[in-house]
Amino acid sequence: MIATEVVEMTEQVNRENTARDVVVIGGGAAGLSGALLLARARRSVVVVDSGEPRNAPAEGVHGLLGREGVSPTDLLARGGEEVRRYGGQVVNDEVTAVERDDTGFTVTLAEGPSLRARRLLVTTGLVDELPDVPGLRSRWGRDVLHCPYCHGWEVRDRAIGVLASGPTSVHQALLFRQWSADVMLFTHDRPAPSPEELERLVARGIDVVDGEVTGVEVVDDRLTGVRLADGTVHEREVVAVAPRARARGGFLAGIGLRPVTHPAGVGEHVPTDPTGRTEVPGVWAAGNVTDPMAQVGAAAAAGATAGARINADLVEEETRLAVSARRGL
Repeated sequence: MIATEVVEMTEQVNRENTARDVVVIGGGAAGLSGALLLARARRSVVVVDSGEPRNAPAEGVHGLLGREGVSPTDLLARGGEEVRRYGGQVVNDEVTAVERDDTGFTVTLAEGPSLRARRLLVTTGLVDELPDVPGLRSRWGRDVLHCPYCHGWEVRDRAIGVLASGPTSVHQALLFRQWSADVMLFTHDRPAPSPEELERLVARGIDVVDGEVTGVEVVDDRLTGVRLADGTVHEREVVAVAPRARARGGFLAGIGLRPVTHPAGVGEHVPTDPTGRTEVPGVWAAGNVTDPMAQVGAAAAAGATAGARINADLVEEETRLAVSARRGL
């Protein structure tokens, strides 16, 4: 969003002191999808986004029907325009705290005025914490990857190294074997594969290399190898890792909602039921903040589902109040 648009949106927020129906915290695919559905349901909705999408390093979004290969920036820009088309607002700011009282929520922003909301949709995503191996971060999203469904086609038939960095690394190596016959699993600082796991890897032609990985080799801005502590370098063109997911949810502590360990052991998340409802009344969550493995399409679908459920919840509340008013209660 350009600077003039941000100023205009902030001024509009300043002029409106009434509580919104929904404040969406996070303007990625999940947040914008939920906001779009809510705006089309004639709900007053504000999306607050800090402009730090998880997939920013990627050149394109893949596996998204009808938008295959679109750049993350273009996808979110178009999504924001669609939300505004139906009367929703998109504000470039960061949420620093959330408080709850009998009438709703107060959302504190880093730079703009606080917002009042009847319901919240949290779609702040996560931060990928990479293994502590020199060189990985600078190659992240290019030739250091994690998701075969996101990037497998782009690295097909190349020499792929899988760095064991989590409980799903053997599974990850087996998945990448679908895209390349040259896959190598580096045990790094993880336990060696069990006999059963080793049999499965060998049966698929996946070599297992023991020893700590101390870095990656890069020549002419291209990854060329994986270096071990003993100085051995194995030629690889791509490295797959399993980052630890850190949910962006610290600002929710004021309402008693804290990220917890994900049951798959991939990091942390904000737990929800299948509709996106959290344990805190009036708060829903969708996208990577609750499902670290969700791709863009799944995150957008979850945001739409949560938006529909929020609207239904508001309809029920408004109907109860209308019935009470009619009865003179």
